[in-house]
Amino acid sequence: MTTNPTTDAFTLDLTWLRRAYRGQLIAVAVIGLVLGIIGAIFPAATALTISIIFGAFLLVLGVSRIVSAIIAHSLNAALRWLSAIVGVLLLAVGVLCLADPFEAWSTLAIFIGIGWIIDGVMDIAAGVNGAVHPRWFAWVSGIISIAAGVAFFVLPFTSLALLVQIGSFLLIVVSLSTLLTLPRKSKAETVTA
Repeated sequence: MTTNPTTDAFTLDLTWLRRAYRGQLIAVAVIGLVLGIIGAIFPAATALTISIIFGAFLLVLGVSRIVSAIIAHSLNAALRWLSAIVGVLLLAVGVLCLADPFEAWSTLAIFIGIGWIIDGVMDIAAGVNGAVHPRWFAWVSGIISIAAGVAFFVLPFTSLALLVQIGSFLLIVVSLSTLLTLPRKSKAETVTA
């Protein structure tokens, strides 16, 4: 008995999809490659750019919350006020991020550090309670997570620059692997194109 690869849950063949979107995949991979190289060469400038984009995003989000509070008649008064207050706060934080992007970057580093410390404590607690097997894995994971969180508190700029460099390297690797694994065009596709 033969099975159709498109209907079998374990052998899904997406080659046809990759062929159909070959141009888009190439464009995205090339853009990812360029951005990865820029991030690897200029991590501080990349971090600054991310902070500026984050600040602009918060401005847009704040304005949209305020506008929705004004024009959304389907919301009750409490939700409209809440939306407006959140919008004003987002707008203020966006302005602060744009006024001093490096301060926004260090604030982001502190929030990442807090998240990793909390995650590390939860991992250690899971190891102590025996929720994770082997237990030593949870303890090691928790200790590493807490250490990384503390590093983000002590050296926020260095930690985020390193995170940008690692992310840039991974973006380069993923983009190159996408370019190298694209299905080849068949001769019939080349003739009709």
